[in-house]
Amino acid sequence: MSSLLKQAWDAVLSPMLKRPSRPQVAALCYRGHGDDKQVLLVTSRGTGRWILPKGWPMEGKNDADAAALEAWEEAGVKKGQLDRAPIGEYSYPKEMDDGELAHCSATVFPLKVEKLKSDFPEADMRTRTWVSPDEAAEMVQEKGLRKLLRDF
Repeated sequence: MSSLLKQAWDAVLSPMLKRPSRPQVAALCYRGHGDDKQVLLVTSRGTGRWILPKGWPMEGKNDADAAALEAWEEAGVKKGQLDRAPIGEYSYPKEMDDGELAHCSATVFPLKVEKLKSDFPEADMRTRTWVSPDEAAEMVQEKGLRKLLRDF
C-alpha cells in the first residue's frame, strides 16, 4: 500500500468503519401487487440520486411511524397501510452537514400507498417516480437496497 493511501486509510476510512452505524428509518412505499407492483422513489436533496424516503428516528415515535412521516415529508404519501414489521435494512455512507461521512443503517418498513398528494413539505426539493421493484433496484446506488428491492 502506498504511503499516501495508507495515510488516507488511517486518517479517514479506518476510523469511519470502526464507528457504530447511525440508525435511520426508511419507507418502501408501494402500490399494486404481483406483476403490477410499483415502488416510489424520490431524489435526494444533495446529489439527486434515487432513494427511498428516509430519516433519523424520532423521539416520541416508533420507527415505523417515523418512516411513515418521512414518506409524507419527502414523497407526499398522505395515507397508506403501514407494516410495522421491517422487511430488512441496508447500510450506506451519508455525508453530514459538516462534510464528515457517517456510516448509516436504514431499517425499511413497507407502506402501501392509498393517497398521494402533490403539495407536501419537500415537493420543491425532490422528484418522485413510480417504477417496478426491478427498475428501482437498477436506479439506486446502495447494494443492500438493491437486494431489498429485487426481493420485494
